[in-house]
Amino acid sequence: MLRSTTLVAAVVTVTALAGAPAAATPPSGLTVDRTERHQPIDGFGYSIAFQRSSLVHNLSEDKREEALDLLLDRKTGAAPSILRLGIGSSATNPYDWMLSIQPTDPGGPTATPNYVWDGWDGGQVWYTKEARERGIDRFYADAWSAPAYMKDNGTDTNGGALCGLQGVSCASGDWREAYARYLVQYAKFYRQEGIRIDELGFTNEPDWTTSYASMRFTPAQAAEFLKVLGPIARAAGVDVACCDSFGWQQSDAYAQAIEADPEARRYLDVFTGHGYASPANRPLPTTARTWMSEWAPSSVADGWNTAWDSGKGTDGIALAERIHDTLALADSSAFIFWLGSSRGGTAALMQIDDANDSYQVSSRLYAFAAYSRFIRPRAVRIGVDGAPDGLKVSAYRNADGTEVVEIINTTNAAVRTGINLKRPTAYVTDSTRNLVKAPGVVSKRGPHTTIDLAPRSLTTLVGGHPGRG
Repeated sequence: MLRSTTLVAAVVTVTALAGAPAAATPPSGLTVDRTERHQPIDGFGYSIAFQRSSLVHNLSEDKREEALDLLLDRKTGAAPSILRLGIGSSATNPYDWMLSIQPTDPGGPTATPNYVWDGWDGGQVWYTKEARERGIDRFYADAWSAPAYMKDNGTDTNGGALCGLQGVSCASGDWREAYARYLVQYAKFYRQEGIRIDELGFTNEPDWTTSYASMRFTPAQAAEFLKVLGPIARAAGVDVACCDSFGWQQSDAYAQAIEADPEARRYLDVFTGHGYASPANRPLPTTARTWMSEWAPSSVADGWNTAWDSGKGTDGIALAERIHDTLALADSSAFIFWLGSSRGGTAALMQIDDANDSYQVSSRLYAFAAYSRFIRPRAVRIGVDGAPDGLKVSAYRNADGTEVVEIINTTNAAVRTGINLKRPTAYVTDSTRNLVKAPGVVSKRGPHTTIDLAPRSLTTLVGGHPGRG
């Protein structure tokens, strides 16, 4: 079967709808191949780190509930199935920082820890409980840095490395095991709150130094630390994720180092990467399940943009294409957007103005929801062939037997094609529709199902029979 979902099929009849008569014979078009199975799908999500969830909490009660429904609801909202939490490292708690659960040095790496817990965690505890009430039960917690006293540069910002790693010598000693126990203790605090942390990450963009919380790991050091954290996390019943490299292809070196070390590989449950320095357009060289654990378009030039298709990188259709490529070209099992909500000139799904008790929703939220509402955890990506130029198509089969086909028409012309999906329901997202049911998109002509695709749109087809999976 053909791997790419954007191939030219000479036998497909595609008709521009504007001013064109209906085709006498419906086109054969797209063919869903249910025998061709690709990666399992773990889900879709976004981050609530750096106190962004507290912005939602700051809204008045009515506005807060509206925003939560838009960000979390399974049927009417973004419908995430994974939330990414930030594990704090800061000794102070200004906005945009994450507070450490051990802000002061307990007296060295072998001293008795003096952990503290406020039950709030920058709003993340409250938000995860709201998510649980709406059926979301997978939480991935990731650390941007260790606390300052565990690092060779004496601060949790501006890179630096964990004391005790190969090539890193500190007068305070070897903090590797203490850092591993620190991370697991974070998960234990959440367990006290009734929330299970499923995956635990010890690094964020280890190949990138920033002025906010950050810490460097070489690929060899990441493999080394997996062997320290792995047994401690496993004993606590928590899976381990690594390595959140700054770019998808930059992740290769980390994947290769871990795959070359059988002990490190044994303790890796999920391999994670970001999409900034390079996009996710091919599989990574690892046998582990892979996640796109962070990406968002830059809002520096665009500012806050609600448009579906204005030619900007922050457009909704641009996010839809990025999700498609991540799943269909890179075989990722998850897509985690950077932020669900934020303030100012943000590329988050929602902009919160808590000072004025208001919010705005971007079309990015509906692009995200077109995948997350219908492609559920434990789905599998299946084959689909016959996509003509200009269409990006991927297909999925849920555990309950329903089938989902996502079609992005990247052209400026309406397109008519067929598909071997029986009586699908169509939902359309474009410049005038936000993931709305569109019965006129699908028609039945003889043995064929015909679909009419609007220009520059995302059409989500849902068919099959629940309960026959």
